[in-house]
Amino acid sequence: MIHNISYRAFVNGTENEEKVRKAVKTLFPNSLPQKEYIEGYYKNQVLILEDKIEKKRDIKDFIQTIKNQGSTKIKILNELDKKMDDKGNLFLRFDKQKAYLDELKITEHGDSIHLKIKIAAYPAKKEQALKIAREMWGE
Repeated sequence: MIHNISYRAFVNGTENEEKVRKAVKTLFPNSLPQKEYIEGYYKNQVLILEDKIEKKRDIKDFIQTIKNQGSTKIKILNELDKKMDDKGNLFLRFDKQKAYLDELKITEHGDSIHLKIKIAAYPAKKEQALKIAREMWGE
């Protein structure tokens, strides 16, 4: 159903790295993110936490977590078409502040945990991936 899930979360200078890590753990409890430092827009240092989830057990747990989130699941299903590219990659953003509080909320703003979900569709086309995603989350 899913080949892999890549995520990125930015830790700005005013944020606590451990709190952002806790937010990520809400989505991926077993993830050990890599750290990368970049220079921000105002020449400030920004930390990026990122990882690629490939273990089937972790992916199944993620799917189940979304299934258990009624309103979040419905929002994802309703927005599948506009959040998926032509190659079957699903792009989602989860609110970092809500995730820290163990809530999953889809958001549009940049202060979020960015996910790229590679749907296992053959052929790797949007139409096939949409069908699989709808079945996976129970439309």
